Amino acid sequence: MPTLNQLIRHGREEKRRTDRTRASDQCPQKQGVRPRVPTRTPKKPNSAPRKIAKVRLSNRHDIFAHIPGEGHNSQEHSIVLIRGGRVKDSPGVKSHCIRGVKDLLGILDRRKGRSKYGAEKPK
Repeated sequence: MPTLNQLIRHGREEKRRTDRTRASDQCPQKQGVRPRVPTRTPKKPNSAPRKIAKVRLSNRHDIFAHIPGEGHNSQEHSIVLIRGGRVKDSPGVKSHCIRGVKDLLGILDRRKGRSKYGAEKPK
């Protein structure tokens, strides 16, 4: 516990906040190459494996990004676009891959919420 005199001389140091989006450099989207595409099991009450991509961004940061939707065509060393948004039941996954952009295809035959999954309008 500091004395009053010490507080007058030095003051209290404010706690530094950690930046959750330091990999994105304050950009809405970021491009990256994926070195590998693993799956990961989620936290406690859930159990279905989540499709996750390890992505090396254009600014040399390595992050994990979630691949939304059913099925994907992504392989190693394909180019993807990343947006923000964490996955609640996967620890350490704080971004999503954008479907239908670069090498990651959209979902075929999707009728609802098409814009989120890069799906074409059905004829």
